[in-house]
Amino acid sequence: MREFSVVGMLFPLLGSYRWIIPVIIILGVLSSFAEGIGIGLFIPLLNNIGQSRQAPVAGNWLIDSFGQLFNDIPPDQRLTIISVAILGSVLIRNVLFFSNYVLFSWLNAQVGHKLWCDIFEQLLTVGYRFIEQSKTSNLLNAINHKSWRAIDALSIIVRAIIITCTLIVYAALLILLSWKLTLLVAGAMVVISIIVRILTRSTERHGARVTQTYEKLTDRMIEGIEGMHVVRKFGREQYEQNRFAQTSNEVNKALVKLGIISGTISPIYEILAAVLLVFILFSTLQGAAHLPGVLVFIFVLYRLQPMVKELDSCRVRLLSLATPVQEVMELLNRHDKTYLVSGSQPFRKLQQGIYFDHVTFQYDADSSAMDDVSLLIPAGKTTALVGPSGAGKSTLIKLVLRLYDPTHGAIYVDDCNLRDLDLASWRQRIAVVSQEVYVFDTTVRENIAYGNLDATEADIIEAAKLAEAHNFICKLPQGYDTRVGSRGIRLSGGERQRLALARAIVRKPDILILDEATNALDSASEHLIQRALETLSQNRTVIVIAHRFSTIESVDHIVVLEDGGVREQGNIGYLLQLNGLFAKLYKLQNRTSALCI
Repeated sequence: MREFSVVGMLFPLLGSYRWIIPVIIILGVLSSFAEGIGIGLFIPLLNNIGQSRQAPVAGNWLIDSFGQLFNDIPPDQRLTIISVAILGSVLIRNVLFFSNYVLFSWLNAQVGHKLWCDIFEQLLTVGYRFIEQSKTSNLLNAINHKSWRAIDALSIIVRAIIITCTLIVYAALLILLSWKLTLLVAGAMVVISIIVRILTRSTERHGARVTQTYEKLTDRMIEGIEGMHVVRKFGREQYEQNRFAQTSNEVNKALVKLGIISGTISPIYEILAAVLLVFILFSTLQGAAHLPGVLVFIFVLYRLQPMVKELDSCRVRLLSLATPVQEVMELLNRHDKTYLVSGSQPFRKLQQGIYFDHVTFQYDADSSAMDDVSLLIPAGKTTALVGPSGAGKSTLIKLVLRLYDPTHGAIYVDDCNLRDLDLASWRQRIAVVSQEVYVFDTTVRENIAYGNLDATEADIIEAAKLAEAHNFICKLPQGYDTRVGSRGIRLSGGERQRLALARAIVRKPDILILDEATNALDSASEHLIQRALETLSQNRTVIVIAHRFSTIESVDHIVVLEDGGVREQGNIGYLLQLNGLFAKLYKLQNRTSALCI
């Protein structure tokens, strides 16, 4: 059954907390047993109301045992003693129930914490291709929405276990009171359950629909927020509002349908159970001797009925949560995803260079992003990567950072295969500055220190000065303690770029990667950052992705890429004399610049 598959998927989430399930079961059984005793004590209570002699014999072992339990107590004290005993059983039952609730709340919190950490760890360690191929909204939904629903499903499962324990105790009590009547009730309950199952058969489908529409709504939210500047520049506020309202309405309709299906359980049970109780009441009254037993049977049945209803409700809710639970567990599944395995050899300093030895890389089986590339990036020199869009420049940088491993061939750092290096120590010696700067929603100080978590206050200020950022930082409301907002929205483009540059400087890297860090800036900001980059590039290995050739005229070495392969290599004078692809691109860019002037 689908419900049991959900249980099977969630069971690994318990991890080292699986021992709690037997404890919860034991507490549930003891709590139900205490309640059963409390209900049974109503037999002597009813027998002794208005009676001063021994209780009548009903011919049932359980009824007679409870009925005669207080016969040795003087009649004038029986009602008081029985009432105290009932209150005591209620107290014990609620203490056990509360203990169970606290234990489960603790379990829920621990599993939730573990689940969120496991999801985030998965995102941090899974192959980078998975991140690039996944929609941001889906990943956010996994952490925010689907994980909560998985925890909710676990709560439902534990609640179902507790209810089942209570039902077992109640069922045993009913059998002892009257096994014939119990068989009749059991048959009626099975019929009621079948009716509910038929009416709620489409629950899983509607639950999946809710998940799909909610993901679509999250997409709309993210697009609207991230693209707000485009929306307003093009005057598309009403258009986006209509699209959002339409998607929100789809979510609303899906939730209403699921709510209607789930809501049918309660009235169906109430009506059919009421009919069953009335039938039992009028068909079993056979005199005063049987009255206490019949009334207790009906009371137990009355207490049991909502639990059967809740158990079926748990089943329906589990079905509605099957899709998000499955998607969360698929995200956590490590067997169908690729992972980069770190080497063990620590990296200390680049001595000779980075060598690509016949490297081929494919994002997918249909095409190669790099094809049989061999090149040397010498240590202590500046190497520029140039070429048209799609030439493979960004892919080469991703391979250097070891976000990916080559499909064929190998990359060597000095004489060591990059795969054999400890990944953390390798990346620790690299800093990247690109034109697409990401700034965290925290203080200026913490954004700079992100490059080196051990940086002192003096290191941070020195890095800011070298990045031409110290002056503008001091003018901010709280200086280095100023929060910059989401993606650095409170800063200009040039300020964000200088902040990113300070983050790279404080890292004190051996290898500096520049992805046209000044390409999207105004002339004043470009001049400041270019001057800072010249300082930072001294005595380091620098890799530059160049779009404007005016920025690479003094580099030591240029690699020209096209269609994933190396077409030309050399310094700028040699490449211009070669009159090949670089010379063509260089002349075309200079002609375009002249026309703009």
